[in-house]
Amino acid sequence: MKTNNLKMIIPSMLCFFVMGIVDLVGVSTNFLRNDFQLNDFTATILPMMVFLWFAVFSIPTCILMGHIGRKKTVLLSIIITLTALALPFISYNFYIVVVSFALLGIGNTILQVSLNPLVASIVKGDKLASTLTFGQFIKAIASFLGPILASMAAKQFADWMLVFIVYAIVSALSFVWLYFTDIGNSNTEKIAEPTTYIKTLSILKDNVILQLFLGIVLIVGIDVCMNTNTPQLLIQKLGLETETASLGSSLYFGTRTLGAFVGAMILVRMKPSNFLCLNMLVAIVAFLMLMFANNGWMLYVGVAFVGFTCANVFSIIFSMALQYKPNENNEISSLMIMGIAGGAIVTPVVGLAAKEFGIAISFGILLLSVIYILFLSVKFPKKHQDVSK
Repeated sequence: MKTNNLKMIIPSMLCFFVMGIVDLVGVSTNFLRNDFQLNDFTATILPMMVFLWFAVFSIPTCILMGHIGRKKTVLLSIIITLTALALPFISYNFYIVVVSFALLGIGNTILQVSLNPLVASIVKGDKLASTLTFGQFIKAIASFLGPILASMAAKQFADWMLVFIVYAIVSALSFVWLYFTDIGNSNTEKIAEPTTYIKTLSILKDNVILQLFLGIVLIVGIDVCMNTNTPQLLIQKLGLETETASLGSSLYFGTRTLGAFVGAMILVRMKPSNFLCLNMLVAIVAFLMLMFANNGWMLYVGVAFVGFTCANVFSIIFSMALQYKPNENNEISSLMIMGIAGGAIVTPVVGLAAKEFGIAISFGILLLSVIYILFLSVKFPKKHQDVSK
């Protein structure tokens, strides 16, 4: 890679770390559950406030980029993220936290929509895919470190929210670095034909796209629920303290990061549909372990296998959708990003089930989600599945 491109790529990669900050919602929910004495259902309002905005702001962000450019849109998302991280220190109450998490979701939506096109304006050709994959790896590091830093802050300083300060410093650094980096014309580049809600949503009339969109909704829901509910599962089944149980989220994100790395290599030689099918079969066994096992090592193995097997589901389903209708990639991409709002749909359902039937039984909803994704992996003709070619 040329030196000039490298100078532009490094601050962009740091922005991927900022993208991963949104996963603080999982470990934060467990601490907030204790701080404000929240029940299982009320606690699900917090992750819902994060992921709801993907349904609202993904398409408007595309339009915004057409007016102010990609770089300025990314910078705006970081400002919103910094505001979200600062609010709980100004006034720590449940309503302020709800607003903070809402801003965190809005900022993350804007960042997810705008950062990839910004990187695409820097890196061309075959190197783009590997660069974006590396960016997702950086994002996973932020997700992985969040529960660890929060637990360390809670144990050593009796204040888990110190993790917000650490991530705010990184966010501020990424803002300054990107602001003073010349990205060429990418910050003023206009989108020729920005998409609209009507044009994008009309694609859902296609049954294949609708089913793939639902797959995105469910895999994001699984991701959010594993992040949020794994510590609670360990607390109830093993009697762990919140600070210790929150490390279950780190185990999930750690194996998820490993799964993404290993999956990237396997997918070079294996059809994505076959790889997805194999992973979902293992995930079914893993969820059964989480639901019915009471042994510590079996629960940890179950969490690890869910993280590992679900790591590549989003990208595979996303690729299936793009391969199905390559002439409508812009609209389909916006629609799949809207599917990230699945975190705001599945999580309250799981929370309500946990309140009524217990946390272990609520994981049955995630098991049904995995079975649906397994159905997707075997349903579509090979011309829609083999996205590796």
